[in-house]
Amino acid sequence: MRKPVIAGNWKMHMTCAQARDWMAAFLPLISDTPDDRHLVVAPPFTAISTLSDLSRGSKLELSSQNVHWEGEGAFTGEISPSMLQEHGVTYAIVGHSEPRKYFSESDEQINHRARSAQSHGLIPIVCVGESDEQRTRGEAERVIRRQVEQGLEGLDPATLVVAYEPIWAIGTGKTCEASEANRICGLIRSWVGSPDLIIQYGGSVKPANIDQLMAMSDIDGVLVGGASLDPESFGRIANYQTT
Repeated sequence: MRKPVIAGNWKMHMTCAQARDWMAAFLPLISDTPDDRHLVVAPPFTAISTLSDLSRGSKLELSSQNVHWEGEGAFTGEISPSMLQEHGVTYAIVGHSEPRKYFSESDEQINHRARSAQSHGLIPIVCVGESDEQRTRGEAERVIRRQVEQGLEGLDPATLVVAYEPIWAIGTGKTCEASEANRICGLIRSWVGSPDLIIQYGGSVKPANIDQLMAMSDIDGVLVGGASLDPESFGRIANYQTT
């Protein structure tokens, strides 16, 4: 049985003070959330310690927004697995389209980050997805398969989450049709060859479409951007209903 992972990625938002206010509003909203799903939030690095303290004993787990492939060293601006684990972080997002775009991260680098996360006991959330131009040219499946084959090489599917995030649907208000997102997630599962692999959908996820997305057979959760910044909105997403 695949246990869905509902994750919010705050990106470069939220000071520690804002994170405290968010938690005060959000935690009561998940007090009765069923235990059949994981609830995760990925704050900026500066707020991880704050959220670690406030989430202790709750249903909320923490993710980082990245992780380096070395345990320590001269890597200015990076963060190691042990630094994250010290604050109770259990997941690490790698390969998001933004570092791929703005910092030219390659599938090889993403794979190194994901392997590092797994080897240190973190669960990597590996993001894959095509651009609008690639989809228009009919290259979506080829691009995603390359990202999967190179980015997931050597990883254990048992402690892995893949997030299908079509780039054209991130922060644009456009949402991939649930049936198409489900089809791509099913392809990813078949390419990896693991029926138990957790595969999320990400891209303009909001309260209005969460129930439809989570009713799909091959979508095992969501990676939420902007809608996770509002505790009421993310609370509704966390408490999705499929019946």
